[in-house]
Amino acid sequence: MRQDDIVLLEKKDYLANPKRNGYRSLHLIIQIPIYLHSEKKMMKVEVQFRTISMDWWASLEHKIRYKKDVEVPLHIAKELRECAEEAALLDYRMENIQKNLGTYLKPDTQTPEQR
Repeated sequence: MRQDDIVLLEKKDYLANPKRNGYRSLHLIIQIPIYLHSEKKMMKVEVQFRTISMDWWASLEHKIRYKKDVEVPLHIAKELRECAEEAALLDYRMENIQKNLGTYLKPDTQTPEQR
């Protein structure tokens, strides 16, 4: 967002405020320039930031929820919610491991997040 040619139009922070079904993500609706043959045009784009585990969860949940001829049983919806909670916990734990690992790595092998 520090780039001068990107404009934030809307932010949906489902990390700070997860959806009732457990979904966590950061959605940004932005305007970016695209360069055509003879002009520059500003276009709206939605960018969704998710962890790998939440992306997997969201893909499955989307397949289940948006089938027009399938009603999701309550126990499946409950289990999906529990899986979302477990995925978020796993993401948190893995992030902490990565941060703490920086203590044990040589400086030249650390990622920027670990420095």
